[in-house]
Amino acid sequence: MVGRSQTSFSHKSLAIAASLLLIGCSRTEAEEPPKSRQAIPAATIVAQFASQNETLTAAGTVRLRRETALGFTTAGQVASVRFEEGDRVKRGATLAALDDSTVSASLESAKAERDRAKSQFARVKSLYADGWVTKAQLEQAESAMRAAQAQVNASNFASRTSHIHAPSNGIILSRNIDQGQIVTAGSTALILGETDKGFVLKVPLTDADASRVRSGMRALVTISAVSDAPLEAVVSEKDGRADEQTGTFEISFLLPDNSRLRSGQLGTVEIEVSRDNDGSIAVPATAIFGVRSGEGLVYIVDQEKRVKARNVILGKLTDNSLEITAGLTEGEIVVARGVEKLRDGDSIKPISKKQ
Repeated sequence: MVGRSQTSFSHKSLAIAASLLLIGCSRTEAEEPPKSRQAIPAATIVAQFASQNETLTAAGTVRLRRETALGFTTAGQVASVRFEEGDRVKRGATLAALDDSTVSASLESAKAERDRAKSQFARVKSLYADGWVTKAQLEQAESAMRAAQAQVNASNFASRTSHIHAPSNGIILSRNIDQGQIVTAGSTALILGETDKGFVLKVPLTDADASRVRSGMRALVTISAVSDAPLEAVVSEKDGRADEQTGTFEISFLLPDNSRLRSGQLGTVEIEVSRDNDGSIAVPATAIFGVRSGEGLVYIVDQEKRVKARNVILGKLTDNSLEITAGLTEGEIVVARGVEKLRDGDSIKPISKKQ
């Protein structure tokens, strides 16, 4: 009996000891800390101030550099119009003419009055020399003669301007008259685009942008109807005051000679202008995550190559980068790409990335 009891106790002791050993092993395995994550490759950049220059992009319309409104200086009936819209004309060509019968009659009448006044002045001058008339009568005759000559000059001018001549080589852009039409003095009869002066792209800009554009600055203009490649242009003119309705200033970019250019084509211009340095830091847009209400997060890399999320204030988005107005300091290392694979405290293997 005693032998059996001792044997049974021994088996129980072994079972308990085995159980304790298993429990101890289980606790040791459970309490062992997990292995740390391996370093994750990530593109990084050194935070730098935003560029002192930026590129303005705006749309505009192609126009001839000089588009001249032409008209008659006197009222009358249109006798002839020799060209249609779109026709090319040469310098000095007669574009339109008034019926000059009235003008010619006025000129002949003015000449007759001038001749009479001259004769009258000569007679009064002779009488004055003999003492028969006063000096006041002599001065009156002289004034009448001068007035008659002025009337002849005016009639001559009206006769000359009863014909509209092309001031330069160009294209008829607009025709507002027809044969037989009665026109008033000074009304626009034709608009001539002077091809000798070249074409420009006219672009409206806000006052803030226009203030940074100066004559002579170079730009790139894209006009799809002319060429797929951008054209090199230069700022030629800038309005001195804003448009009353839009509040914008019109800037003209002189275009190189191209036979495919036409007034009215649409184009876009890119011009690099200076900007004020407000201390903003430029980073790639791919460096930002967790964006909300003008704020976002970036990962900063410390000396141990571990990342830490930091809140930043977002500024202007440009073609190449996103500006950070607060939260970053120049020289700090920022994860530029691959932020979606990271979490706070991760080690990274930095891969340099140019902005």
